[in-house]
Parts: sequence; structure tokens; C-alpha cells
Amino acid sequence: MALKCLIVEDEKLAQDVLIKYISLIPSLQLVHCSSSGSDAISYLHTNNIDLIFLDINMPELSGIEFLKTLLNPPHVIITTAYSEYALEGYEYSVCDYLLKPIRYERFIKAINKVIDLDKQSTIPSLNQSLTPTIDYLFIKEDNLVQKIFFKDLLYVQAFGNYLKIFFKENKTIVTRSTLTDIESQLPGNLFLRVHKSFIVAINSIDKISYNQIHIKETAIPIGTTYKQEVLKKIKIK
Repeated sequence: MALKCLIVEDEKLAQDVLIKYISLIPSLQLVHCSSSGSDAISYLHTNNIDLIFLDINMPELSGIEFLKTLLNPPHVIITTAYSEYALEGYEYSVCDYLLKPIRYERFIKAINKVIDLDKQSTIPSLNQSLTPTIDYLFIKEDNLVQKIFFKDLLYVQAFGNYLKIFFKENKTIVTRSTLTDIESQLPGNLFLRVHKSFIVAINSIDKISYNQIHIKETAIPIGTTYKQEVLKKIKIK
């Protein structure tokens, strides 16, 4: 069975090279191309992938930051023009590192390595049980990228093309993004979309009235189209 491949690359020329190389190898199947880490995260939420070709130097969310968001990452091959990122990439158990411009023979060598690792993946490994769970994401505020831990969040509110993120310790962050983008980065067992403009941390909910969720002193509306899912998620019949 062919390995399902995802390309995460914001440069069209680099995308075209990878698309061509993948098409030449029968054991690979390209299923999606993403021009940003956010789009790739959204795709991974609803699709299974065996191998990611990941560029490091991307806007908004770098390849390394993207790797940190993945709880159970598939095989990853880094593709970049900057050799200094190789060491950091290997810290996240990437399979190989391809330096641009990518030569076809070097591409084949990387694929052979992935195939060998894929064959070995059916054997239980002690190291797999020691892999830490990612419990944070990175958010850009102005020119600063901040690490945000899931346990510290109360809720997120959308304002047009911006988000306001509320924390437990009376702190807020404003970032240029959409609710859909951040929803794709938040674990579904910890966070819940309750309205077209709100996502809440489930463990921060104090009480629920007929059409509102109460978190501390804030009453957050429950959208009509979200109500059944809210009740189902918190196990209220």
C-alpha cells in the first residue's frame, strides 16, 4: 500500500519539485499540499497521513513550531534551504533532512529510510511510551511569539480577523488569526466550540444555564447550531 503524503511548503517552485518526485515513486501517494502550518493542522484533524514533507522557514508558524503541535506525528522529512535547522529537527525524531535544491537521488535515499522505519513501526518500542504529550501551542502577538499552555486558558473570542485569548490569571493576548485556525490546534478533549465566536476550555466551565456558559464572571452564549454538541461533550442528556 502506498504511503499517503502531505506537503507543507509555502514556495510554489519547491512544491512542484516534491510533487514531481512523489509522482515518480509508486510507493508514494500525494493526497494534499498545504502552504501553511495552520492549513496542514486542519487537514490532519480529519485525515490520516503516513509521511509529511515539511518546510522549516514558513510565515506565521514555522516547521519546528508545527512539529511541536503534533501529538502523534507521522513520518516527517524536513525540506529547507537552511542547514542549521537540521539538528533541531532531529530532536523531534524526523526521518531525514533534505537540503534545497533537492536532488532526486537524495530524495530516493530519504524515502528508503522512511520505508524501512515504517516496516519497523509494527514492533512495539519502549521509546514510544516515553514520548511526551504536547500541552501547548505558539501564538504570535505583534512581533512576539509566545508559548501558551492549554492548562492556562479560559476561553477564546473572535473579533473579525483577530482573536482575544483569555487566561486564568487575568491576562489576555490579541493575535491576528481566525477561530477555525486556533480550533485546529487545540485538543478536542480539552476545548469546545460553543458559538461562532467562542471556544472555551472545558475544565474552566463553572456552570451552564439554558443558553449560556459561565466562566468566572463572564457569560458566554451557546450558539443554536452548537448546543447539541455542547451537551453531548459534557455528557448532559
